[in-house]
Amino acid sequence: MRLLPADHQARRDGAHGDTESRTQETTHETHTTTAVARRRRETREVWSVTDGGLFAPDRVAVVGATEREGSVGRAVTANLLADFDGEVVPVNPNRETVLGEPCVASVGDSGADLAIVAVPPAVAVETVREAGEHGIDDLVVLTAGFGETGSEGAAREQELREIAAEYDLTLVGPNSLGIASTPVGLNGTFGPSMPDSGSISFMSQSGAFVTAVIDWAFEQDIGFRHVVSLGNKTVVDETDLVADWGDDDGTDVIVGYLESVVDGEAFVETAREVTSDTPIVVIKSGRTEAGAGAAASHTGAIAGNERAYEVGLREAGVLRAGSAGELFDAARVLAGQPLPETDGVAVVTNAGGPGVMATDAVGDAESLSLADLSDETVDALGEALPAAANRFNPVDVIGDADVERFREALRVTLADDGVGACVVIAAPTATLSFEALAEAVVDVQRETELPVAACLMGGEQASASSETLSVAGVPTYFDPSRAVGSLDTLARYRAVQRRKTDDPARFDVDRDRVHEILSRVRDRSDNRLGVESMGILDAYGVPTPDGEIVDDPERAATVAAGIDGPVVMKIVSPDILHKSDIGGVAVGVTDDEVADSYERLVTRARNYQPDATILGVQLQEAVDLDAGVETIVGVTRDPQFGPLVVFGLGGIFVETLEDTAASLAPVDEATARGMTEEIDAAPLLRGARGREPAALDAVVETIQRLSQLAADFPAILELDVNPLVAGPDGVTAIDLQLTVDPQTLPDRADTSHGDDR
Repeated sequence: MRLLPADHQARRDGAHGDTESRTQETTHETHTTTAVARRRRETREVWSVTDGGLFAPDRVAVVGATEREGSVGRAVTANLLADFDGEVVPVNPNRETVLGEPCVASVGDSGADLAIVAVPPAVAVETVREAGEHGIDDLVVLTAGFGETGSEGAAREQELREIAAEYDLTLVGPNSLGIASTPVGLNGTFGPSMPDSGSISFMSQSGAFVTAVIDWAFEQDIGFRHVVSLGNKTVVDETDLVADWGDDDGTDVIVGYLESVVDGEAFVETAREVTSDTPIVVIKSGRTEAGAGAAASHTGAIAGNERAYEVGLREAGVLRAGSAGELFDAARVLAGQPLPETDGVAVVTNAGGPGVMATDAVGDAESLSLADLSDETVDALGEALPAAANRFNPVDVIGDADVERFREALRVTLADDGVGACVVIAAPTATLSFEALAEAVVDVQRETELPVAACLMGGEQASASSETLSVAGVPTYFDPSRAVGSLDTLARYRAVQRRKTDDPARFDVDRDRVHEILSRVRDRSDNRLGVESMGILDAYGVPTPDGEIVDDPERAATVAAGIDGPVVMKIVSPDILHKSDIGGVAVGVTDDEVADSYERLVTRARNYQPDATILGVQLQEAVDLDAGVETIVGVTRDPQFGPLVVFGLGGIFVETLEDTAASLAPVDEATARGMTEEIDAAPLLRGARGREPAALDAVVETIQRLSQLAADFPAILELDVNPLVAGPDGVTAIDLQLTVDPQTLPDRADTSHGDDR
């Protein structure tokens, strides 16, 4: 397993997870700090499933084994005895045997290399300690009554965490349904069934979802390699399993149900590496405000910022499913079919209406298009099909088609260089055997090695032929849109594999100056900085207008006289964030108006908020806003994923229009450029309606520079440069707002980067 060394548990203050037991589900609030997450990433180590242990033990101890009907201890023991290839050792000091197997009195006497713990919480803690003392490194704690139950349980969980750190234990849970590993017949759960064997490894933050999925999967011919109910994630979490299963040659697809991620930055770093070879598909619930509240009451997990999860999962290369059906549609096709070389999809059908439905689904797909068949293909189809058939895509072999007509149409269509994948749709007719068609589809798919999804639109006939397709790895559905969606999953994952990322550029910056400006919050009653901190932008090479902050009318007049042309004047106060809303901005002020404008701005601010701190008035060289596009570059530091950089249309309507793109910081040039192309307002930057195009290279560089600023200074919690005016000749940052955490600001600037001053 990928775990931390001996001191790793200290950083998991309140880390949590599933908490779904058979008897109770309660709330436990928790928080993972950025500093804790960083410490974890720095200390991770890699372990391997191939070394035995958690997923391939030789000898398993069940602590709390019993014959009492309805008990967890009995269920786990019976499940292990039913299928496990190795030895099962019941641990119960009050019995000589359990289910015919001789007992030992304590886990220390078991000689096991994996212990499954199903005893009351206080006893469970001591059991884990004893296991560590006797060299049992791998444990699964099923017991509830830890962090999910309140302060007393949280204290027990912290003790468990410390014991695991002391003995370098790999520990799943507590409050877990258990784990299963089909290669060795290991069913270390108290669920009702052992999953079928397969190449999908599955993790879940809900134990109930595990049991439901395993039961449902039998009917769907879906098999699993490893299954883990994460529990409270006191030691082993989703990042550990992703790393572990990514190194497992027997795992073709990793799927998961998650309500939270303990350490988003570590997860992204790990998953980004794993997804280059192994696809990962997850449901991340708690997307809505109501869902996040439900997740908190269910598992005690903080669902986190949905935008951060959206961006983090995308940048990790993780495919996100919107439902349980989508999750396993994706898993099945990724495990069974090759990736398409092109986005072109062909539809071959004996039913016109469903063919049109599939065509619409292709049009709605994220990464697919309807293949344009070559003239040679159309001619070949004309020779193979009757005159009434449609030779163009979607190819309609018409309702009287038999299996051989279908087979030939498939062969011809899949031979077209523009076809990357195919949907085969069939409605039942008297001339067609679904079983024979299934065999034909499998044969042609093997010949061409192109991905195929089948849509057999029937009941009993379709069910009878589904096993033929399933064994060959060809997914089959009733709904044409699901068949198309599965092929879209393949195309999306192909894009993940083909992605190219470069190391973010390191710009020459003045970190000492930034540190000095940020340190000013230590002497203030709040932690916000405004335009008085514009020097930060200068230090990071972001252009700003000429100007100065002044604290009296006379100095204002002097500064204005040194600026060519009219000036812009703004009230400077950390307590007044939206200056224009209160009349705190004066535009186009001439030299003879400066002193009076100064007095008016200060008076308005005092009238608006008498107790506001007024630092003065900023004078700036006027920038022609009409000659450029007002954009925004912002940063929000997410507790799980770190700094999130946002770019979009700026100005006073930024919150109304919400036209932004986001990425995790720091960003490379390609990512920054992609952000400028992703927003709806991208045509404005390119010069819509005869306007001169903005200097996109300058915009891209500014995004990169500000992302470096966010990465360099974790004390910056929020940052907004709005507007950043993007004109034909470059960019100019007009305004700046920051929120700073003085507690995480070091005493001096970190100058470890050699290219920084």
